[in-house]
Amino acid sequence: MEAFFKTLDDSYQRVLKQGNGSLISDIDIRRRVETVALCLRNRAGVRALLAGLLAKIHLPKVDIRKPYTDIAGEAGDDCYSGRFYDEQYVQHLVQSPYSLPINSTTAFLTPGFRTKNTVLTVKVNLEGRPAEMYKALLELFSLIQTKRIAPITVLDETMRLLVTERDQRQASIRKLVRDIGRTKDQLPLSAEEIVGLIAQHLACKNASRIPVLVVAAAYRAGAGKLGEKPRGLHAHTAADKQTGAMGDVEITLVNDSDVLTVYEMKLKAVTIGDINVALEKLAAHPVGLRNYIFITTEPVDLEVLRYAADQYDQLGGTEIAILDCLGFLRHFLHLFHSQRTDFLDAYQELLLAEPESAVTHTLKEAFLTLRKAALGSQ
Repeated sequence: MEAFFKTLDDSYQRVLKQGNGSLISDIDIRRRVETVALCLRNRAGVRALLAGLLAKIHLPKVDIRKPYTDIAGEAGDDCYSGRFYDEQYVQHLVQSPYSLPINSTTAFLTPGFRTKNTVLTVKVNLEGRPAEMYKALLELFSLIQTKRIAPITVLDETMRLLVTERDQRQASIRKLVRDIGRTKDQLPLSAEEIVGLIAQHLACKNASRIPVLVVAAAYRAGAGKLGEKPRGLHAHTAADKQTGAMGDVEITLVNDSDVLTVYEMKLKAVTIGDINVALEKLAAHPVGLRNYIFITTEPVDLEVLRYAADQYDQLGGTEIAILDCLGFLRHFLHLFHSQRTDFLDAYQELLLAEPESAVTHTLKEAFLTLRKAALGSQ
């Protein structure tokens, strides 16, 4: 097992010493590696490539095009579990000190790879987009299997591209943070300017995590006056049943661990069905919860609002409420006006700490650019 980790780390260390020059002289092969490794729309391909390369390097007799152990008509002697290599070894490249810009979960549960169980020749149609990335991946598998290029060379080149991409992203973020830091002495943004800034960020693509960060940042900023704080946030893709959490954000007293308020985020209109699911959760929760609050980015239906309010007596004092995300933020910023910059700083800190799977680099950069622009327009 240690040998597999060493192979990845040795490749990483070689790249750090090598510099930025490509390790592949063949332009066509180099472009195929770039197409897979630097595909921003879909990061599953590069994880599948890394898993296959690792298997091929350690077990040269395996066919890199056979990342499934139950391929129909195959004896299995030259097959391997791509998912195993991906989850057991490639997964570590997401973590420090590597922090490479790849998916935080396996490629082999994505639509392109999930149900294939076939030899991945260049003729196979892997469902998914962009098609050119999947095409390049299959062509690389074929080139490696026919010994047109060594798997260790492709591994090092892939690692080089990922390290370069990571470093460029980190440098961009650091520069924007520095630029924002230089404006600390000027007039802070108003509450309404901050609401406008978050509204713009919420309108960006792949912003489903933003409402969670808005609520968590508000409680972080106001903890001193509220006497309440948010619990640590769970992974964006983690289900409540897996984490044991009742919702997306759980609020406790500063010096206590008992949950008092639960926030559940909805990027759609809240329905009566959503309220009924909340009632089931509350039925299994110990007495003491004060509020179960839905935060939505869509208009609130009055009938649903009344249905939620009608549950108060039945719940023995626990209230179910539905709040508009920006309305929640606007109220908080005006109520705790002196903490408005603290909110923005807390939001930025939480945002930048999120993994790529929850908040993309593009979304992080977008916020910093918007904040810098807002400060610069004053």
